Amino acid sequence: MLRAMIVDDEAPARSELRFLLEETGRVENITEASSARDAVEKLMDSRPDVLFLDISMPKTNGMQLAEALHKLKNPPAVVFVTAYSEYALEAFDVDAVDYLMKPVETDRLERALDKVEARGKQASAPAAPAERIPVEKGGRKVLVPIDQIRYIEAKDDYSCIYTDSDRYLSVISLAQLEAKLSPHGFFRVHRGYIVNLQYVEDVEVVSSGVMQLGIAGVEGKKISVSRRRVVQLKRALGL
Repeated sequence: MLRAMIVDDEAPARSELRFLLEETGRVENITEASSARDAVEKLMDSRPDVLFLDISMPKTNGMQLAEALHKLKNPPAVVFVTAYSEYALEAFDVDAVDYLMKPVETDRLERALDKVEARGKQASAPAAPAERIPVEKGGRKVLVPIDQIRYIEAKDDYSCIYTDSDRYLSVISLAQLEAKLSPHGFFRVHRGYIVNLQYVEDVEVVSSGVMQLGIAGVEGKKISVSRRRVVQLKRALGL
């Protein structure tokens, strides 16, 4: 069962939507607010799962309220309920779940509730475990989460994996690691190096024209970039 808040400056519109929501049998608690300010004041107490939000309201309109809520860590779902179709594209910019036109039809309201429930299930689903790489350390196997890896260096028949505080050996080749890690933001900058792009701290072109990368958490280490990979790397870094 969902908790809902109806935000509309017109009392008849609130009453009609309340009736339709109650008829679905899927909403257990409905709060009404006559303005954006009224809605904000009631949000903490009612803690709705979804706001049914009119757009055209005095002072702060529904779109402005949705933009403010969108910045919260765990905002309620927003379903716009309006007589105006021209705001539909803007609704997607604030991650609205649905956009209903007045007068609201029962089947469209049911579909909107389906979307709200689907989003709720997705948000409450347990996070997938972090991808990990098996490595050798002190004669034992260790599983290193890939988001802790700063860079990887080829060492003879091994790959040397560096985190901010340790170094590990892996029998997985650099080519295999490249294939596994590329979808996770890693980039092979040189035949001997793979770099986790989220830890690239600075980019420098030295006198020889070679590009070098500084890696956060690895003091004094500079990794050279192969000339043929420079263009792709710049694109990946947004340079």
